Amino acid sequence: MKTSLLAVAVMSAMPLAMFAPAAHAVTRSPLLDLGQDQLRGEVQTRYDAALAATRADDVRRSEDARYIWASEAKVQCGIAIGFLKSGTVDEDSVNRCDAFSARMSMVPPPVMPPPPAAAANCPSEMKAIVFFDWNVDVPLAEASGTIAQIVDQRAACGWSQFSVVGHTDKSGTDLYNNGLSMRRAANVAAMMEQAGISAADVATEARGESQVLVETADGVREAQNRRVEVTAVTGGLGLGGQ
Repeated sequence: MKTSLLAVAVMSAMPLAMFAPAAHAVTRSPLLDLGQDQLRGEVQTRYDAALAATRADDVRRSEDARYIWASEAKVQCGIAIGFLKSGTVDEDSVNRCDAFSARMSMVPPPVMPPPPAAAANCPSEMKAIVFFDWNVDVPLAEASGTIAQIVDQRAACGWSQFSVVGHTDKSGTDLYNNGLSMRRAANVAAMMEQAGISAADVATEARGESQVLVETADGVREAQNRRVEVTAVTGGLGLGGQ
Protein backbone atom coordinates (compact mmCIF):
# COMPACT_ATOMS: atom_id res chain seq x y z
CA MET A 1 0.00 0.00 0.00
CA LYS A 2 1.33 3.46 -0.88
CA THR A 3 1.87 5.92 1.94
CA SER A 4 2.06 9.18 0.00
CA LEU A 5 0.01 12.03 1.33
CA LEU A 6 -2.57 14.38 0.05
CA ALA A 7 -3.64 17.32 2.03
CA VAL A 8 -6.90 17.58 3.92
CA ALA A 9 -9.74 19.70 2.58
CA VAL A 10 -12.81 20.90 4.41
CA MET A 11 -15.90 21.95 2.53
CA SER A 12 -18.62 23.93 4.24
CA ALA A 13 -20.88 26.89 3.69
CA MET A 14 -19.85 28.25 7.09
CA PRO A 15 -16.72 29.39 8.94
CA LEU A 16 -15.52 25.80 9.09
CA ALA A 17 -14.24 26.21 5.54
CA MET A 18 -11.00 27.47 7.10
CA PHE A 19 -10.29 24.17 8.85
CA ALA A 20 -7.75 22.82 6.34
CA PRO A 21 -6.08 23.60 3.00
CA ALA A 22 -7.40 22.23 -0.27
CA ALA A 23 -6.31 18.79 -1.43
CA HIS A 24 -2.98 18.64 -3.26
CA ALA A 25 -3.06 16.75 -6.55
CA VAL A 26 0.26 15.32 -7.77
CA THR A 27 0.61 16.59 -11.34
CA ARG A 28 3.09 15.85 -14.10
CA SER A 29 6.56 17.18 -13.24
CA PRO A 30 8.55 19.20 -15.79
CA LEU A 31 11.52 17.03 -14.78
CA LEU A 32 10.09 14.34 -17.06
CA ASP A 33 11.06 16.50 -20.05
CA LEU A 34 14.76 16.20 -19.17
CA GLY A 35 17.23 13.63 -20.45
CA GLN A 36 17.98 10.74 -18.11
CA ASP A 37 21.40 12.04 -17.02
CA GLN A 38 20.06 15.49 -16.16
CA LEU A 39 16.93 13.99 -14.62
CA ARG A 40 19.00 11.76 -12.35
CA GLY A 41 21.00 14.78 -11.18
CA GLU A 42 17.86 16.74 -10.37
CA VAL A 43 16.28 13.82 -8.52
CA GLN A 44 19.52 13.20 -6.59
CA THR A 45 19.59 16.87 -5.54
CA ARG A 46 16.06 16.61 -4.22
CA TYR A 47 16.84 13.36 -2.43
CA ASP A 48 19.88 14.87 -0.71
CA ALA A 49 17.86 17.93 0.39
CA ALA A 50 15.04 15.75 1.73
CA LEU A 51 17.49 13.51 3.60
CA ALA A 52 19.12 16.54 5.20
CA ALA A 53 15.73 17.97 6.16
CA THR A 54 14.64 14.77 7.92
CA ARG A 55 17.81 14.98 10.02
CA ALA A 56 17.48 18.70 10.87
CA ASP A 57 16.28 19.35 14.42
CA ASP A 58 14.14 22.35 13.48
CA VAL A 59 12.28 20.31 10.86
CA ARG A 60 11.91 17.20 12.99
CA ARG A 61 10.49 19.22 15.88
CA SER A 62 8.28 21.47 13.76
CA GLU A 63 4.54 21.44 14.34
CA ASP A 64 3.73 21.89 10.65
CA ALA A 65 3.93 19.33 7.83
CA ARG A 66 7.52 19.98 6.69
CA TYR A 67 8.88 16.78 8.24
CA ILE A 68 6.10 14.72 6.63
CA TRP A 69 6.79 16.21 3.20
CA ALA A 70 10.55 15.74 3.65
CA SER A 71 10.05 12.08 4.58
CA GLU A 72 7.79 11.52 1.59
CA ALA A 73 10.23 13.30 -0.74
CA LYS A 74 13.11 11.13 0.51
CA VAL A 75 11.15 7.93 -0.14
CA GLN A 76 9.81 8.90 -3.56
CA CYS A 77 13.09 10.37 -4.80
CA GLY A 78 14.87 7.23 -3.62
CA ILE A 79 12.43 5.10 -5.60
CA ALA A 80 12.95 7.27 -8.69
CA ILE A 81 16.75 6.96 -8.34
CA GLY A 82 16.46 3.19 -8.10
CA PHE A 83 14.55 3.04 -11.38
CA LEU A 84 16.95 5.46 -13.07
CA LYS A 85 19.92 3.27 -12.15
CA SER A 86 18.39 0.57 -14.33
CA GLY A 87 17.71 3.02 -17.15
CA THR A 88 13.98 3.30 -16.40
CA VAL A 89 12.05 6.52 -15.78
CA ASP A 90 9.25 5.83 -13.31
CA GLU A 91 6.93 8.78 -13.91
CA ASP A 92 4.90 8.29 -10.73
CA SER A 93 7.88 8.44 -8.36
CA VAL A 94 9.45 11.36 -10.28
CA ASN A 95 6.19 13.32 -10.08
CA ARG A 96 5.91 12.69 -6.36
CA CYS A 97 9.59 13.35 -5.71
CA ASP A 98 9.30 16.78 -7.32
CA ALA A 99 5.94 17.63 -5.74
CA PHE A 100 6.89 16.63 -2.20
CA SER A 101 10.25 18.40 -2.48
CA ALA A 102 8.45 21.63 -3.39
CA ARG A 103 6.04 21.29 -0.48
CA MET A 104 8.92 20.50 1.88
CA SER A 105 10.49 23.86 1.01
CA MET A 106 7.36 25.93 1.52
CA VAL A 107 7.43 28.36 4.43
CA PRO A 108 4.43 27.46 6.60
CA PRO A 109 1.96 30.29 7.21
CA PRO A 110 1.85 31.74 10.71
CA VAL A 111 -0.50 29.93 13.03
CA MET A 112 -3.38 32.24 13.78
CA PRO A 113 -5.66 31.60 16.73
CA PRO A 114 -9.20 30.75 15.65
CA PRO A 115 -11.77 33.48 16.16
CA PRO A 116 -14.04 33.00 19.16
CA ALA A 117 -17.02 30.87 18.30
CA ALA A 118 -20.29 32.73 18.26
CA ALA A 119 -23.37 30.63 18.75
CA ALA A 120 -25.39 33.05 16.64
CA ASN A 121 -23.14 32.29 13.63
CA CYS A 122 -23.35 28.54 13.96
CA PRO A 123 -25.40 26.80 11.26
CA SER A 124 -27.59 23.83 12.02
CA GLU A 125 -25.41 21.54 9.91
CA MET A 126 -21.67 21.32 9.19
CA LYS A 127 -19.81 19.10 6.74
CA ALA A 128 -16.05 18.58 6.66
CA ILE A 129 -14.23 16.45 4.08
CA VAL A 130 -10.94 14.63 4.61
CA PHE A 131 -9.21 13.44 1.44
CA PHE A 132 -6.92 10.41 1.08
CA ASP A 133 -4.18 9.32 -1.29
CA TRP A 134 -4.82 6.37 -3.57
CA ASN A 135 -5.27 3.06 -1.72
CA VAL A 136 -4.52 4.72 1.66
CA ASP A 137 -6.82 4.47 4.68
CA VAL A 138 -4.78 6.42 7.27
CA PRO A 139 -5.81 10.07 7.84
CA LEU A 140 -3.16 12.68 7.09
CA ALA A 141 -1.38 14.67 9.80
CA GLU A 142 -3.38 17.76 8.82
CA ALA A 143 -6.62 15.95 9.67
CA SER A 144 -5.92 16.44 13.39
CA GLY A 145 -6.41 20.19 12.95
CA THR A 146 -9.79 19.63 11.33
CA ILE A 147 -10.93 17.35 14.16
CA ALA A 148 -9.63 19.81 16.76
CA GLN A 149 -11.68 22.63 15.24
CA ILE A 150 -14.82 20.50 15.35
CA VAL A 151 -14.16 19.62 18.98
CA ASP A 152 -13.50 23.27 19.89
CA GLN A 153 -16.76 24.52 18.38
CA ARG A 154 -19.14 21.65 19.01
CA ALA A 155 -20.32 22.89 22.42
CA ALA A 156 -20.95 26.47 21.29
CA CYS A 157 -22.71 25.30 18.13
CA GLY A 158 -24.65 22.49 19.76
CA TRP A 159 -23.25 19.72 17.56
CA SER A 160 -24.10 16.55 19.43
CA GLN A 161 -24.20 13.85 16.73
CA PHE A 162 -21.73 13.05 13.98
CA SER A 163 -21.97 10.97 10.80
CA VAL A 164 -18.65 9.71 9.36
CA VAL A 165 -19.00 8.27 5.86
CA GLY A 166 -16.13 6.72 3.89
CA HIS A 167 -15.84 6.81 0.09
CA THR A 168 -13.40 5.63 -2.61
CA ASP A 169 -12.77 6.32 -6.27
CA LYS A 170 -13.58 3.76 -8.98
CA SER A 171 -10.11 2.27 -9.36
CA GLY A 172 -10.78 -0.95 -7.45
CA THR A 173 -13.38 -3.71 -7.19
CA ASP A 174 -16.66 -3.04 -5.40
CA LEU A 175 -15.78 -5.51 -2.65
CA TYR A 176 -12.33 -4.03 -2.03
CA ASN A 177 -13.58 -0.44 -2.14
CA ASN A 178 -16.34 -1.16 0.36
CA GLY A 179 -13.75 -2.41 2.84
CA LEU A 180 -11.35 0.46 2.10
CA SER A 181 -14.05 3.10 2.62
CA MET A 182 -15.03 1.54 5.95
CA ARG A 183 -11.41 1.54 7.12
CA ARG A 184 -11.12 5.20 6.19
CA ALA A 185 -14.29 6.05 8.10
CA ALA A 186 -13.18 4.00 11.12
CA ASN A 187 -9.79 5.73 11.25
CA VAL A 188 -11.36 9.20 11.16
CA ALA A 189 -13.87 8.16 13.83
CA ALA A 190 -10.98 6.90 15.98
CA MET A 191 -9.29 10.29 15.69
CA MET A 192 -12.52 11.98 16.79
CA GLU A 193 -12.78 9.69 19.82
CA GLN A 194 -9.15 10.39 20.77
CA ALA A 195 -9.93 14.11 20.54
CA GLY A 196 -12.75 13.77 23.06
CA ILE A 197 -15.88 12.97 21.07
CA SER A 198 -17.72 9.99 22.50
CA ALA A 199 -17.93 6.95 20.24
CA ALA A 200 -21.64 6.79 21.09
CA ASP A 201 -22.12 10.12 19.28
CA VAL A 202 -20.48 8.95 16.06
CA ALA A 203 -21.97 6.72 13.35
CA THR A 204 -19.66 5.30 10.68
CA GLU A 205 -20.74 4.12 7.26
CA ALA A 206 -19.03 2.78 4.12
CA ARG A 207 -20.30 3.67 0.67
CA GLY A 208 -17.36 2.51 -1.42
CA GLU A 209 -17.46 3.97 -4.91
CA SER A 210 -21.26 4.36 -5.01
CA GLN A 211 -21.39 8.14 -4.34
CA VAL A 212 -18.49 9.85 -6.10
CA LEU A 213 -18.05 13.62 -6.14
CA VAL A 214 -16.55 13.54 -9.64
CA GLU A 215 -18.12 11.11 -12.11
CA THR A 216 -15.49 8.97 -13.87
CA ALA A 217 -15.28 5.78 -15.84
CA ASP A 218 -14.71 2.56 -13.92
CA GLY A 219 -11.07 2.04 -12.95
CA VAL A 220 -10.16 5.75 -12.96
CA ARG A 221 -8.24 7.20 -10.01
CA GLU A 222 -9.80 10.50 -8.90
CA ALA A 223 -8.48 12.35 -5.83
CA GLN A 224 -11.77 14.15 -5.09
CA ASN A 225 -13.57 10.81 -4.71
CA ARG A 226 -11.15 9.37 -2.11
CA ARG A 227 -12.63 10.96 0.99
CA VAL A 228 -14.38 10.75 4.33
CA GLU A 229 -17.27 13.13 4.97
CA VAL A 230 -17.87 14.21 8.56
CA THR A 231 -21.29 15.74 9.19
CA ALA A 232 -22.33 17.28 12.50
CA VAL A 233 -25.83 18.50 13.30
CA THR A 234 -27.71 19.95 16.25
CA GLY A 235 -30.25 17.81 18.02
CA GLY A 236 -30.50 14.04 18.07
CA LEU A 237 -30.38 11.86 15.00
CA GLY A 238 -30.49 8.58 16.83
CA LEU A 239 -26.91 7.82 15.80
CA GLY A 240 -24.98 5.10 17.52
CA GLY A 241 -21.27 4.25 17.35
CA GLN A 242 -20.38 1.59 14.84
